[in-house]
Amino acid sequence: MSRKLKVLILQHEEPTPPGYLLDWLEEQKADVDVHRIDLQEWTHDPRDYDFIASLGSEFAAFDDSKPFIPREAELLRAATKADVPVLGLCFGGQLLARVLGGKSFRSDRSEIGWLPVRTEDPDLVSEAPWFNWHFDTFTLPPGATLIAETAVAPQAYVVGRSLGLQFHPEVTPEIMESWVKAYRHELDGDGVDPDALLEETHRIAPEVRRRSERLFNRFLSRVAKLAPEGARGH
Repeated sequence: MSRKLKVLILQHEEPTPPGYLLDWLEEQKADVDVHRIDLQEWTHDPRDYDFIASLGSEFAAFDDSKPFIPREAELLRAATKADVPVLGLCFGGQLLARVLGGKSFRSDRSEIGWLPVRTEDPDLVSEAPWFNWHFDTFTLPPGATLIAETAVAPQAYVVGRSLGLQFHPEVTPEIMESWVKAYRHELDGDGVDPDALLEETHRIAPEVRRRSERLFNRFLSRVAKLAPEGARGH
């Protein structure tokens, strides 16, 4: 693109900031609005943005008792109808699938940790470990292409100019530290060692950052079609 990217990021709780996604957008010199949709309604036109990113959440994408979920669903529905690309991360990927006709529901098995994925498109989503922390899953919406999965859940899909992910490419060591503090009960319930999780996160952080930046670049060029292939590096 010859002009600045304009991006809307939907954040749902204090401990779930955009992390590496925001770092990458700042490197692109993008104009970014980070909106806490759990605290305030969004009344602007989604067509004002080049793409919309929806982050993770402790809540379920099928739980309409949380007021922000149906209003975010309506925003994502309006965006996709207007051909505005969406990048969904974990909760965001589940909600996007639901909005477009898939189903979101409680999974029989949870996934927490750095997990390799089986990928049909390693140029877009590599097989190297991605961070999962989810208790819910989803079915693909009509017309979507499955890109990556684990034995437990779909991990990435493309539908139109949008990309839905089950994993968290945005997670930084700082975010992980805040999650361990805020959601320690979930780790205990799943038998996950928080110290080992933090050690691994810090150890592989430089590679994770490179991998995530590459994924965001491929989303921009190949899926959202907002930049020439490879034009922004990585």
